[in-house]
Amino acid sequence: MYSVKASLIIALAIGALISTVLLVLEPLTDFAFLSLEWPGITAAYFFWGAIGGSTFLGIAISWIVNALTYGLGAFVILGAFKVLREA
Repeated sequence: MYSVKASLIIALAIGALISTVLLVLEPLTDFAFLSLEWPGITAAYFFWGAIGGSTFLGIAISWIVNALTYGLGAFVILGAFKVLREA
């Protein structure tokens, strides 16, 4: 059985993996998956891009927010599996 801490770490790793894949596939697919990156792009624009910051930091903020967003989704799914397995 996984503890909540282990589930959270696994979920954040899954979110980071998904965010990395989206970031890598973006130029290769001619921005076809751009709609999946809106949470991170929006955060990067509001928190960094609006003040004229560097592009690299904007991409880093976008990657982190997308990783947290998809990690939260993975955490909910892992939690649901844990509840179903115990029932």
